[in-house]
Amino acid sequence: MTLGTNDNGLLVEPVARLIEELSKLPGIGPKTASRLTFYLLRADEEQARQLAAALVDVKEQVSFCKRCFNITVSELCPICTNPNRDQSKICVVEEPLDVLAIERTNRYRGLYHVLHGHLAPLEGIYREDLKINELVARVRTEPVEEVILATNPNTEGQATAYLILKDLAPIGVHVTQPARGLPTGGDLEWADPDTLGSALEGRREL
Repeated sequence: MTLGTNDNGLLVEPVARLIEELSKLPGIGPKTASRLTFYLLRADEEQARQLAAALVDVKEQVSFCKRCFNITVSELCPICTNPNRDQSKICVVEEPLDVLAIERTNRYRGLYHVLHGHLAPLEGIYREDLKINELVARVRTEPVEEVILATNPNTEGQATAYLILKDLAPIGVHVTQPARGLPTGGDLEWADPDTLGSALEGRREL
């Protein structure tokens, strides 16, 4: 039997607390949280301490790039500080994981801009919650010739892309989108590198 967060009479407080905290993570419900907790209980102490230290290091050392909002351990991320990247192109994605997915294709050498989400009014996520104003400011002040709207190919991603398109239209920058080689309704982070790379190379104008 898998214990859950409601089994308060059976669990000592530290165990119940860890299950509760783990179950708050996306994609982890009470059953998975229980399995992870009891795995850690059986693991040696060093493994648990390494996990705790890694969590603390992430919160204390990792922040977001002041320019593109990708993850970094300094003011600017390694992509923004790389002089060999094409400064005339910005690929707009929803999450830092999408940057990793595109980089695995080895077919894009421009810059990025991470929105940190997508437009979803029913979930309480509006334009002001995304890094759209910062993107518009970059396009106005940097030597940008093309903006690639690589939001996820689902309803929310498309709504976000067209909202950004409206903001960029007065500037006159070239706006494109990856070709329809990506499965509708999916996320970029799960696309295989060849499919994603081909979609980027065959991008179309919006």
